[in-house]
Amino acid sequence: MAMFIVKRVLLFIPTLFVISIVVFILIQAPPGDYLTILITNMRESGQIVDEAVIASLQQRYGLDQPLVTRYFRWIGNIVFRGDFGVSFQWNRPVSELIWERLLWTFVISFSTLIFTWLVAFPIGIFSATHQYSPLDYVATFFGFIGLAIPNFMIALVLMWLGYSWFGFSMGGLFSAEFVRAPWSYAKFVNMLQHIWVPIVVLGTAGTAGLIRTMRANLLDELRKPYVVTARAKGLSESRLIWKYPVRVALNPFVSSVGYVLPQLISGAAIVSVVLSLPTTGPMLLRALLSQDMYLAGGFVLMLSTLTVIGTLISDILLVIIDPRIRYERG
Repeated sequence: MAMFIVKRVLLFIPTLFVISIVVFILIQAPPGDYLTILITNMRESGQIVDEAVIASLQQRYGLDQPLVTRYFRWIGNIVFRGDFGVSFQWNRPVSELIWERLLWTFVISFSTLIFTWLVAFPIGIFSATHQYSPLDYVATFFGFIGLAIPNFMIALVLMWLGYSWFGFSMGGLFSAEFVRAPWSYAKFVNMLQHIWVPIVVLGTAGTAGLIRTMRANLLDELRKPYVVTARAKGLSESRLIWKYPVRVALNPFVSSVGYVLPQLISGAAIVSVVLSLPTTGPMLLRALLSQDMYLAGGFVLMLSTLTVIGTLISDILLVIIDPRIRYERG
């Protein structure tokens, strides 16, 4: 296992190098650039754009240089200076823009993850151990509903219900009077009254999927010979289920760690736009639409890096919880 970890860490650097090349090519792939969009908007509004001004803007944003030169300049600044460049649209360093919204993104995404596991884990176990019971059918029904309805649609329905039935908006994380107010106990309580909405909305689909996965995997394990043998030896049912088949059925929960880290940073962009959440998702979407290449590239590179790290962590955890998995030579 130690050799496996060392090999994966050694592959980490070339993997990120290839990912950075792909990311830079992707953000450069759409026709035009931010400057082109800016000049087009200025001309459509009736402004006269001088060629000297265009050349000055190209030089300022580094768009007059070849693609290869721009890439090595971009990746060199990231590696040696931690500088992701300057956002064209915001005219501010990319790192500042990302860190401003990173805290709320992490809080909402991490809370959603905990909510998903706390709900999906016991319901999935109960559905498997009480197969075809009334509660199993209820869990299956709500699981299919959660998978079938898009998250943003659930957000719109909750916002409509909140406004129609209770007379207040469920969007955002604070009421209007607390948005710019300093932190206090009242503001904290107001946040708790709002934050459950994005947690429930974002956690619905993930909870439904993990319930079905946990149920299917546990049902498969309960029919295996080692469970029958342990039951025949007189092991109590609760101890039997929790000690052996549940431990093996946890694999999908652990393997999803590889996708948890990027989710903690990206958030759900569409849901965040609908609920007016101050997370990084809407900013990433806006950067992609406006071709703000340094801001979009910084986001995508960060998410790709976290995906690689998360995959390594999930592989290590799988070896720990499942003794059947071994990474050996050959």
